Amino acid sequence: MIEQIKITDPQVYEAIKKELQRQRETAELIASENFVSPAVLQAAGSWLTNKYSEGYPDKRYYGGNEFIDVTEKLAIERAKKLFDAEHANVQPHAGSQANMEAYFALLELKDKILGMSLDHGGHLTHGSKVNFSGKFYNFTSYGVDKETGRIDMDEVRKIALREKPKLILAGYSAYSRNLDFREFRKIADEVNAYLMADVAHFAGMIAARKHMMPFPHCDVVTTTTHKTLRGPRGAIILCQKEDRLKEIYHKDSKKNLAGMIDSAVFPGMQGGPLEHVIAAKAVAFGEALKPEFKTYIEQVLKNAKVLAEELMGYGFKLVSDGTDNHLVLVDLTNKGVTGKEAETALDKAGITCNKNMVPFDTRGPFDPSGIRLGTPALTTRGFKESDIREVASAINKVISNIKDEAIKKMVRQDIAELCKKHPLYPEVKL
Repeated sequence: MIEQIKITDPQVYEAIKKELQRQRETAELIASENFVSPAVLQAAGSWLTNKYSEGYPDKRYYGGNEFIDVTEKLAIERAKKLFDAEHANVQPHAGSQANMEAYFALLELKDKILGMSLDHGGHLTHGSKVNFSGKFYNFTSYGVDKETGRIDMDEVRKIALREKPKLILAGYSAYSRNLDFREFRKIADEVNAYLMADVAHFAGMIAARKHMMPFPHCDVVTTTTHKTLRGPRGAIILCQKEDRLKEIYHKDSKKNLAGMIDSAVFPGMQGGPLEHVIAAKAVAFGEALKPEFKTYIEQVLKNAKVLAEELMGYGFKLVSDGTDNHLVLVDLTNKGVTGKEAETALDKAGITCNKNMVPFDTRGPFDPSGIRLGTPALTTRGFKESDIREVASAINKVISNIKDEAIKKMVRQDIAELCKKHPLYPEVKL
């Protein structure tokens, strides 16, 4: 169907063509990006985009949803199976909206939430003052230990006992270690708080059973469906049907937690769901239920460890001195290079990453001290440990010669050759 765009809108076609070329020829190390399968692409680009489907399966406000209901039900059942959840809402358009909807379901405006500080690895929706979360709710934060770079659960408990939040949020955007949901649950129970997990970054590890499962420890779980889950851009909200804390906070409510979540999504926040994307979610969830997905995640983790080890071997400082998951957070202070400088230089050299604040950063978010790297996308292309070592060497060359344009050009050529060994969407001819 892409050929039709070439005829009807050559300008858009040319941009799409060049973007595919860029993806094919560069090493994608942004931890939150991945490459979906052709099947997911086809579902997302299908004629399901034509249908309006406000409401939920078997309870729509529009006619003609017989087959739309089939795909959404498949997405729901597969999501529940992937995460051992009792209930799944697959309609959220994005991770930020999923978090907003979860907050709306559980809290009143200005209620107190304890979440991970943005500059220590949290997400904008975990309480940033420029985000709706920081404007609508009273956030207090926990961070990482200055020496270890890891979350200190004793410190989280102290903050929770002092602040008495109504909700504790476990999850991150730039943290390279696994989370202990059991310990978070103990703290939440001690202060009578909900426990919510935002697992957007490590959902794939959970689905492959390579991370502690969030249920039954958490009350609500949100996740995007791209990143390590390797699906289309979107999100889901998961929960248990019975809310263990309803007797505390919703004594007069006849709804269970699942009903509260569904009402917050529609009609509370969203109108018509993106059913073409939901069908693509169903396809991706089906892929994640196959044994091959576990093998993929295992390789993601192997590649991340190799990347961490190689970079440390080149003298790079990694926050927490390594990784348990798919990402590494690099503090460039000892290299005399800023995150923005590194991102720009690496981009010129065919290596895509993002600048990122590091814990206790003395620089601002627009030019912080670090970069964030991840292995999901390269692993999808078939990169193995030996390939990752070449990428790490290329990163070192660029950062060590940050002003040398000739080195960047040479590295870009090397990266393009490496990428040719692992072709992206070879079936697509443009």
